[in-house]
Amino acid sequence: MRRPAEPGSPIVLKVGSSSLARNGGGLDPEAVRRVVRQVEDVRALGHPVVLVSSGAVAAGVPAMGLEQRPTDLPSLQVAAAVGQTRLMQRYADEFGALELVAGQVLLTRDVLANREQYLHAREALTRMVALGIVPIVNENDTVVVDELRFGDNDRLAAIVSHLVGAGMLVILTDTVGLYSDDPRLADDAEFLSAIRHTDEILDEIRGRSGTFGSGGVASKVSAARMAAWSGIPTVIANSDSDDAAGEAVGGGMVGTWIEPHESGLNARKLWVAFGLPSYGRLCIDDGAIDALKKRGASLLAVGVTGVEGDFDAGVAVEVTDTSGGLVGKGRVGVSAADLRREADSGSFAMGTVIHRDDLVVFV
Repeated sequence: MRRPAEPGSPIVLKVGSSSLARNGGGLDPEAVRRVVRQVEDVRALGHPVVLVSSGAVAAGVPAMGLEQRPTDLPSLQVAAAVGQTRLMQRYADEFGALELVAGQVLLTRDVLANREQYLHAREALTRMVALGIVPIVNENDTVVVDELRFGDNDRLAAIVSHLVGAGMLVILTDTVGLYSDDPRLADDAEFLSAIRHTDEILDEIRGRSGTFGSGGVASKVSAARMAAWSGIPTVIANSDSDDAAGEAVGGGMVGTWIEPHESGLNARKLWVAFGLPSYGRLCIDDGAIDALKKRGASLLAVGVTGVEGDFDAGVAVEVTDTSGGLVGKGRVGVSAADLRREADSGSFAMGTVIHRDDLVVFV
């Protein structure tokens, strides 16, 4: 199952705050240096690297004279503003010592929800990579609001992997990989060396309340599955290792390998699936699910059994089965109000609710 990344393909390397911060707060210079060296190692293997790095708030808290991370949004935004410059300066110094140039890229979900801006972000990252610059990507915590958050940088890393057509996503965290259970609590927890993105064990891991690492194991599983739908494998490995990224990219036995989907989605469907926020939910019957899965059909109004949310035409919604299981995601051609009115009348004259070109089926 394991294999090296495609020769010359970009590699997305993600590192979280818990891997970069000192126990007493602030950035750990040696941890930052270790990440930079791993970027250099991967580049030496012939792969450009996009680094997705948390750490702005962690860097800002001690600079503001605070003893602990704030919990209110305005204070977090200020800490991110103060800390982002310090984080980038540390990276710039470390990359500069290796005669490499780093560039900052701050993203929010509302940027990627706009198709034109999504394409501009892709073009900017692609150009930076072509010029030999190391893009350092982070969520723009200074201006972001809760409903526009990616949720964590694991998912952001998966979206960036789609944007640059990565050959592999490597997530560095504070464990050696994924386990069947939390190894801190269960003596019989089994280390998972290699699994498929469809394996049921990932659902069990994702559903547990326990977390390992800053973003939590659930977000890492979600990120791996997001990457999987564009054919990108993910390796989750220990950030304390000096050579985890290089070993992963070379196909070595390090961390947990998550095998991707055999064929990836096209660029537009990737944007629909992972660039757009969901504004509602449609429940559909078994007949509609069968038509979507086996015939690649559009979703028709006659197959919709329930509508959740108050959304307008043109936005993305989740599509679920009658038990709430996720079936897909797509851009609706009608509003929630019109769809409910259609269902109440029983006429279903509107026909198509989500065209197949704007629909991603996950089952």
